Amino acid sequence: MDFLGAIILLVISSPVFIAVFFYYKFINKGPMLYKAKRIGKQGEIFSVMKFRTMITRLYEDGNKLSDKERLFPFGLFLRKTSLDELPQLLNIIKGEMSFIGPRPLPVQYYDYFTEEEFKRHNILPGISGLAQINGRNNLSWEEKFKYDLEYVENISFRLDLKIFFKTLIIVFSRSGVNVRDKADSGNLDDLRKK
Repeated sequence: MDFLGAIILLVISSPVFIAVFFYYKFINKGPMLYKAKRIGKQGEIFSVMKFRTMITRLYEDGNKLSDKERLFPFGLFLRKTSLDELPQLLNIIKGEMSFIGPRPLPVQYYDYFTEEEFKRHNILPGISGLAQINGRNNLSWEEKFKYDLEYVENISFRLDLKIFFKTLIIVFSRSGVNVRDKADSGNLDDLRKK
């Protein structure tokens, strides 16, 4: 179902891909996709794909630019509408992700999960999950892991449908969307204070 759903949505959203391609080809020249190493099912490492939303230049006048300064207007639009997540349909087609599941976390966190927390990797990571519909960036790490493990232990088609439709409501209401996604780029409590 993930594979077929991703194929259908990829066809439906193809005009968006074409528009973004031409934007980066002729206006904001540079790579269209941003790829980041993430932890997948059973701890396998893969590259999650998103539309690039920030300029590639890191420094200006010798000073490092903040993420907010690097975020350009079209990139902000992509984030606010969650359209920057569309390339993850390709991750689903490749079998690296699912529509529903715990969000894939950066590889630098790999060695800092407890044995219990690592159970979140018993299934494919997802574009949206229980944590995303229950507070998203407003949750502590402990709360996010609690929701992730709750999903792993109670996974069902009915629960997936609930998360899917609640995700649509959140996306269309544009609630919980930050300039920087703390769920993907936080510091895991300063790497467990180590």
